[in-house]
Amino acid sequence: MSAATGLGITNVVERAGARADELSAEEYREGGRALERKVARLRPQWPAVVGVTAYRTAFGERTAQVGPQERRMGGTRVWVLPDPSGLNAHWTPQTMAEEYARLRQAAADAGHAPSPDPRMR
Repeated sequence: MSAATGLGITNVVERAGARADELSAEEYREGGRALERKVARLRPQWPAVVGVTAYRTAFGERTAQVGPQERRMGGTRVWVLPDPSGLNAHWTPQTMAEEYARLRQAAADAGHAPSPDPRMR
């Protein structure tokens, strides 16, 4: 989570797996509860969850789509980002970058100037 940008981008479940179906629904739900506690503690402007399927399972929101959500955590709205897994073939690198940029712009619009990337100097 970055105080400079107001963004907190995370997975719902910390355990790695090659595919989403390797994790149980209970692991996702427990991960969602842990994420809510973390967001309440760290208070990012936009908590962002990577993976719409993970988000749907963790929070019981079966119709959620990538992008801003109505759900609030720690008083702030949640954003869902596409999963960058190579198995997620319907998102190209270009469309994925555009979605991540939309989140960054939302944070900037909310009063958090994007921090410069030191690699861009």
